[in-house]
Amino acid sequence: MGVYALTGGATGIGAELKRQLVDQGHRVITVDIKEGDIVADLSTADGRQLAVKGIRERAADGLDGFIPCAGLPPVARPLSLIASVNFFAVVETIEGIKDLVAKKRGTVLIVASNSAPMVPTDDRFVQLCLGGDEAAALAEIEQRDGHTAYAGSKRAVSNWMRRNVVDYAQAGVRLNAVAPGITRTPLSEQVMADEELGPAMQQFGEMVPWGGTAQPEQIANVMRFMLSREADFICGSVVFVDGGSDAMLRPDDF
Repeated sequence: MGVYALTGGATGIGAELKRQLVDQGHRVITVDIKEGDIVADLSTADGRQLAVKGIRERAADGLDGFIPCAGLPPVARPLSLIASVNFFAVVETIEGIKDLVAKKRGTVLIVASNSAPMVPTDDRFVQLCLGGDEAAALAEIEQRDGHTAYAGSKRAVSNWMRRNVVDYAQAGVRLNAVAPGITRTPLSEQVMADEELGPAMQQFGEMVPWGGTAQPEQIANVMRFMLSREADFICGSVVFVDGGSDAMLRPDDF
């Protein structure tokens, strides 16, 4: 059986993926801000280092997969926290344990979003993220809005994944991303309860071609497959698990 490391494993999609992997007999090392094998605040440099150190200590022989699932919704404040957790923490933790995944020719599976295409790659915030300038990116997003912070961070992390596929594959690591649609988790409930974003999110959910919002297990089912050996030729893909909403909005793009 395999060994996996997972951030954001206490609730939502991360908790469901952990359950599924454990049920299959795998060992899962969890990182979370409140509970887990490693308790760390990934919005800070110290927290990221603590997470990487803790994973390395618990998986010295290598990882079959790493899933940086921890993330913040568009209603989180300050907006800079969204950028720190959704982009910079993801990249820093991946780079910090890349060699552990390479030992087992394993997979890094990023959690993007079907909202990522809503912010273009040439957006200044996205470019600052991709340039690795965390201070400038945080300052920029504080002048923007929650949607740009969330969707932009997911756009940036998707771009980062695609840009690094070749180097990581040559090192023995598959990079992929899953892009969920609206999923019923504690984070999405925060958005649903927001006076400004809640009604728009509810309306969008009602437009999803395959009907409504997803449950965490519907996303985790796909993630578990993408982490498996059966999916070992999927590399560099962003897989939308959103009931058809991306196709609805972008019918000519794929």
